[in-house]
Amino acid sequence: LHPNPGHPVVGYRVEAGTFLIGAAMAGGPVTVTGFDPAHLELPLAKMAQAGCHIEAHADGVTIGCTGRPQPVDVQTLPFPGFPTDLQAQWMAFMATAQGGSIITENVFENRFMLADELARMGADVRIEGHHALVKGVAQLSGAPVRSPDLRAGAALVLAGLIADGETQIGDIFHIQRGYERFVEKLSALGADIRLAGTP
Repeated sequence: LHPNPGHPVVGYRVEAGTFLIGAAMAGGPVTVTGFDPAHLELPLAKMAQAGCHIEAHADGVTIGCTGRPQPVDVQTLPFPGFPTDLQAQWMAFMATAQGGSIITENVFENRFMLADELARMGADVRIEGHHALVKGVAQLSGAPVRSPDLRAGAALVLAGLIADGETQIGDIFHIQRGYERFVEKLSALGADIRLAGTP
């Protein structure tokens, strides 16, 4: 292979989307850089529909939200559709929406394992085939939960950040394999989060 400086590696849109949804849940404003906003065009449009203020930059996005989000339906599709790898995070976001929303999973089977864990935190989620019916509640409550997979684990972390009380998340190896320095990055944003067994 020969060096070719004309092909830079693009930022990972799912990691960026995870932090943007987390910022939307917490209120923000937060600026996420290092990715092309065009790669998240539909998710950003959905966040705007939910009531968030979105400001796109050349290499990132600033997001801020006030109060509980408006309910917004999504259905997962291949790019440029709504990413299946942001579906769990969206479920956590809609768990405190001002009404009901429907999440339709069109890409993978058995992709709603998050629902039972969110229910432990007080979320109202009902699964009907490829659809998750999410009825927003005013407040989630901290609870011991388990990370069933990578994206659901990240979604549980985001839910824990806005829940009342402490949330303990087990099986975090799922999260660690897909998000580099996830805890450190959230801590830098002011989140009250730590790995169990650390001061």
